[in-house]
Amino acid sequence: MDTDIHLNCVHTHILDRWVKFSLKIINCWPPHTDVTSILCASLPSFSCGSRKLLVRLFHNRDTSKVVMGRYSVDPDNATKSCKARGSNLRVHFKNTRETAQAIKHMPLRRAQRYLKNVIAKKEIVPFRRFNGGVGRKAQAKAFGCTQGRWPKKSAEFLWQLLRNAESNADYKGLDVDRLVIDHIQVNRAPKMRRRTYRAHGRINPYMSSPCHIEVILSEKEQVVAAPSPEEDAPKKKQSKKKMARQKLMQRD
Repeated sequence: MDTDIHLNCVHTHILDRWVKFSLKIINCWPPHTDVTSILCASLPSFSCGSRKLLVRLFHNRDTSKVVMGRYSVDPDNATKSCKARGSNLRVHFKNTRETAQAIKHMPLRRAQRYLKNVIAKKEIVPFRRFNGGVGRKAQAKAFGCTQGRWPKKSAEFLWQLLRNAESNADYKGLDVDRLVIDHIQVNRAPKMRRRTYRAHGRINPYMSSPCHIEVILSEKEQVVAAPSPEEDAPKKKQSKKKMARQKLMQRD
């Protein structure tokens, strides 16, 4: 579409709601457009401050191509990574978020053992953000905090998601024993509403808090040991007199 068509659209539709529509139009204009003169000539009903704001938005816009994806981040090395995700999972968001933070950056095998231990109450999940009303537990001292719980259902859902990611890694031919949880994220899903019937004819909401989970596993690079300083140190150059003296000592 030409700039004139965009301006006509602006002139007829967005005098009162200019922010919502003008951003769409601004993103379609080429970078060399003289925005100030166009706005002053075509949008006289706009205030001076509104025109200045539009000019600032145009010059500060992101000209890079934005591609929407199913994951919030992309792995650094896609050939050495695998993904798994779940949407609208019927498990509490807050408990799942704390459990996911506990296994972030863990090796895959260690994370699977940890989740099994949480289910068996051998290890605890530290609650650092959503910790209102969470009791203090002795096991939480291992993580440097005092509050924790054993969210069984969250651990089971995350364990199944890691199993899914492990299967994807096998399909890509990755070394499963070297996989690390490079990224894991839990987002709120739309709440689901039910109702519970109370005394005296009252009805209270009975809400559930599902969540979306995504995880990216990456192969850990092999760590090469640094050479010892003795090998790196250059050998001292010996003088000719010292070398001749050593030869005489060897003859004797």
